Amino acid sequence: MEKTFIRVRSAKDIIIFVSLVIAGSVLILLPTGAAVNITGFFLIFAGLILAFVLKSGYKDIETGEKFQKVEHYFQQAMNAPISAAIVSKPETIDLSEEDKGNALRLDVYYSKSSGKAYLQIFEYVPYKYEPCSKVCGHPLSKVEKLIK
Repeated sequence: MEKTFIRVRSAKDIIIFVSLVIAGSVLILLPTGAAVNITGFFLIFAGLILAFVLKSGYKDIETGEKFQKVEHYFQQAMNAPISAAIVSKPETIDLSEEDKGNALRLDVYYSKSSGKAYLQIFEYVPYKYEPCSKVCGHPLSKVEKLIK
């Protein structure tokens, strides 16, 4: 069973673009000068653009469960230790080695409501990251160090 995650709108995304549209509408409806009306139109336009492009949540295709995502970047030399750690002991991943390179990306998908977390390693090949490990599931308590 292969886990696949797609990007979706989170509640925070919806709150942001609805707030911008409402704030812009209020500025337009107020009896003020042209500069304030222009600002209102700009806020409405920004809110509508964000409604189409802002997607910061993730959803498991099979179950429909929603997740959040954290990314960690490591150098290529960390491939073997991280690959071994995500299978059995994700709490042993050394975050002091993070940001010393960007050849590897560790994606952590987690859901606080269900207490589940999934980890996967991606390797940088020119112009994109390709998966180099399977998705490994763990309880959230084992990966709390990785999501802070």
